Amino acid sequence: MVQHSPRTAIYAALGGNLLIAATKGIAATITGSSAMLSEAVHSAVDTGNAVLLLYGLHRAAKPPDHRHPYGYGRELYFWCFVVALLVFALGAGISIYQGVDRIRHPAHIISPTVNYIVLGLAFLFEGTSWWFGWKSFSASRRGDGLWTSIVESKDPTNFMVLFEDSAALLGILIAAAGNWLSVALANPRIDGVASILIGIILAGVALVLGRESKELLIGERAAPELSAAIRRTASEERGVVDVVDIITSQLSPDQVIATLGVVIDENLRVSEVEQLIYRIEKEIRTRHPQLFRVFVRPQSRARGPDPNAD
Repeated sequence: MVQHSPRTAIYAALGGNLLIAATKGIAATITGSSAMLSEAVHSAVDTGNAVLLLYGLHRAAKPPDHRHPYGYGRELYFWCFVVALLVFALGAGISIYQGVDRIRHPAHIISPTVNYIVLGLAFLFEGTSWWFGWKSFSASRRGDGLWTSIVESKDPTNFMVLFEDSAALLGILIAAAGNWLSVALANPRIDGVASILIGIILAGVALVLGRESKELLIGERAAPELSAAIRRTASEERGVVDVVDIITSQLSPDQVIATLGVVIDENLRVSEVEQLIYRIEKEIRTRHPQLFRVFVRPQSRARGPDPNAD
């Protein structure tokens, strides 16, 4: 099976949304449809968002330096949060404003057939982009449910493109229905209502994207399965009496930092303890390459586990 990376899905979304935004903008100018204008703004925002996500991926790949010893991985999460803000402020805000303005100042749609043709083509293009996004997202799900996969995902680009394209497809259907009802019932205010509905959908999507990006940006733990694997690896070393706690933090989609609290055999000499810690760190990083840093902290059993541990 061909694997579709998040970057591939983003490029597909970028190309599709750029063409769709231009087409919708022309159609909105010709027909005067509020819902079509909202869709044009939506596609334009999605185009800019794709550029920001690609920039975030580029920045996150920078190696560590003296100023940022843990690298730039979380910069991707920052730009994902910016994308969520743009979807809310520009996509949702302008759509709702445009809808309210059309309800207050109704104007009949001219040449609605143009809108239907453009919306049909847009649905085809967005559907293609959605397919790439779905393939990329499905490859990272590991058999989990849809919502669980979103909450547990450490790479927001996986579901951001999918969410934006899903909102776009739903928005196209709403815009088409709003146009048809406005013409059929000779009531242009329905077109404004459709624009408001599109804005509400975008606001909901933005809130979900913002929440998940925020959790990763401020420091979310790695997958529980990784912590369990680290515990097993450390426990296999002779001289380790117990692994008291493990604290992990996600630095980027493929970088994790981990701190282990371990109880070490009291009969070991200082030099033997140093060698043991070195072996633990080396073996854990060998088995789990995504671990950017591993710190082993010797402690007594009486101290107890860290309440913030995984």
